[in-house]
Amino acid sequence: MTTLNQLSPQPLWSIFEKICSIPHPSKHEAKISAWIQSFATELNLDVKEDKVGNLIIKKPATAGMKNRKGVILQAHMDMVPQKNADKVHDFVTDPIEAYVDGEWVTANGTTLGADNGIGLSACLAVLASTDLAHGPLEVLVTTDEEAGMTGAFGLEAGWLDGEILLNTDSEDEGEVYMGCAGGIDVNVSLPVEFNSVNRENAAFILSIKGLKGGHSGVDIHTGRANANKLLARFFKQYSQLDLSISTFFGGSLRNAIPRESSAIILCAPSDISALETAVTQYNEVLKAELNAIETNLIVTLTPTEQPTSQLTPTSQSALINAVNACVNGVIRMSDEVPGVVETSTNLGVIKMADDHIKIQCLVRSLIDSARTNTQNMICSNFELAGASVICSGAYPGWQPKAESPIKDLLRETYESMFGTLPKIMVIHAGLECGLFKDAYPHWDMVSFGPTIRFPHSPDEKVKIDTVAPFYDLLVNVLKNIPVKA
Repeated sequence: MTTLNQLSPQPLWSIFEKICSIPHPSKHEAKISAWIQSFATELNLDVKEDKVGNLIIKKPATAGMKNRKGVILQAHMDMVPQKNADKVHDFVTDPIEAYVDGEWVTANGTTLGADNGIGLSACLAVLASTDLAHGPLEVLVTTDEEAGMTGAFGLEAGWLDGEILLNTDSEDEGEVYMGCAGGIDVNVSLPVEFNSVNRENAAFILSIKGLKGGHSGVDIHTGRANANKLLARFFKQYSQLDLSISTFFGGSLRNAIPRESSAIILCAPSDISALETAVTQYNEVLKAELNAIETNLIVTLTPTEQPTSQLTPTSQSALINAVNACVNGVIRMSDEVPGVVETSTNLGVIKMADDHIKIQCLVRSLIDSARTNTQNMICSNFELAGASVICSGAYPGWQPKAESPIKDLLRETYESMFGTLPKIMVIHAGLECGLFKDAYPHWDMVSFGPTIRFPHSPDEKVKIDTVAPFYDLLVNVLKNIPVKA
């Protein structure tokens, strides 16, 4: 059986294997940060940590390259923690079980962390190499990218000297990104009231399971279903059933399309047969609508212990109507960039919190005004239901530059190596490049990477034969960086 450290380029894959062995979910980056600092120190490289936890590593130019423009290689150190429901795994303490599966590297029941672990491995492999030609080099490793872009928000001027930034956080080999969407979190708090339950009623867990999920930016246009929306739809579609909801919970990250959603419900004994029929019918309806995409979707009904309380009819109605009416998915495609989503939103998380239900949505857009309009639609919807709504964590999009020497160099280098031109793209996801402009407005930036599929989900995988071309392109671009003006 092939292991990761047998793949090519071997230095990169060996580093990635090590990264997988160190727990590093967002908000828990201390272990991976310590290892990266030790890695740099063992290479006798200067490494510093800023006040928000970003790492800056500096490597001198190789012989004859001191007059080249300075380059910053950039990746983030955290990963999205998502796992299958039946997978026993603690992301804070357990390693990622990465393995080779044919043409891909994937993980056993969890996210792989190729986003952005492969890019990080490439940056560190360049630092470790003794035979690559490059000018003055810096590596910027940001913290908490996936859960709030804390590192990018906190990056201060004066720490880095380079003029060119190469971001390694893109997910399609052969594509070069020159722009990205901005975003904002919409945080909803819906007050609810509870009644005691009728002890004669039967209790069940009603669940939507088996959805693909995925990245709420790059996968939002693929037709993948949102488990939270499907569960609310069930209650609205079968409102003639006298069902009472005790709890409603689904999704775990605002930037991941929710794969599972469940509710504990109560049903009168006389209505159990009708409930079972409704679940069977709903399975058939969803499969007829979604089977081309959601091949493993299933609606399940499982008996459970009776809870002690249930939502009042008024609170239950407010919750179901608000979630059912909330806009979700692609709002508009871009007029300027054909085939790219302009504006979208993801109803990512629903959870109970004492006397409130907390709901998180993430709005993305290439256009700030469209982002504002979409967040306002969501706010209006939930405010009509009696909720309070706070919008936070806004980050700007990255506007493409018509004149970009590094874009031209990368395109020319790619064509000379592979005989074809790369696609110049804008991505519907939040790259950190837009935030870097605040502290370093002069940077000329591009983003590129290997082919990664289904990031932010347990189906995440990286295509093995795209990693070497990505790394070779990076190495050759560094060798051809022009001299300082």
